[in-house]
Amino acid sequence: MARWWHMERATKITVLEILGTLILAVLIFIVVQAAMESRVVEGACMEPNLHTGERVLVMKSAYWFDDPHRGEVIIFKSTQDPDRTLIKRVIGMPGDNIAISDGEVYINGSLLDEPYAHGFTSPDSTKVVPAGNYFMMGDNRESSTDSRSWGMLPRENIIGKAWLCYWPLGDWHLIRGYSYSEDK
Repeated sequence: MARWWHMERATKITVLEILGTLILAVLIFIVVQAAMESRVVEGACMEPNLHTGERVLVMKSAYWFDDPHRGEVIIFKSTQDPDRTLIKRVIGMPGDNIAISDGEVYINGSLLDEPYAHGFTSPDSTKVVPAGNYFMMGDNRESSTDSRSWGMLPRENIIGKAWLCYWPLGDWHLIRGYSYSEDK
């Protein structure tokens, strides 16, 4: 303590600036870790939009004060294996009546425009999305295990919104959800 009082004023200011910078850096790191994380895409379920091995940034903060919207690509904990994370697109919202017929998806009786979807959507089925749940599907319909087989996704399983594909660098792109002008 005695040394601190005997330091020159310029030295004291430099030490305080370094400490302030370190504290600010730690705070920024903590905030970024709470709001974002990186995940690796596994499987062909989102092809050709996302591929196995690509790394994506997930905005965990996207749903702190809002709920997912139809067409958004999200990362979530598997309902079958909580240690595994999956990436899919939100198709059905709480309360929606989802019907799959002849390869087409209908929401509350209206055909869903799906320019991102590839492959034939099967099997034919009709389901109602319960409150607090979502109906999820991969873009590559023929290679996706999703709500058609394992059921609805509870809201509490959602980690965040897939925001940016950053690896490999040659495939860098923003992950765009499909925006519907109004919910069906």
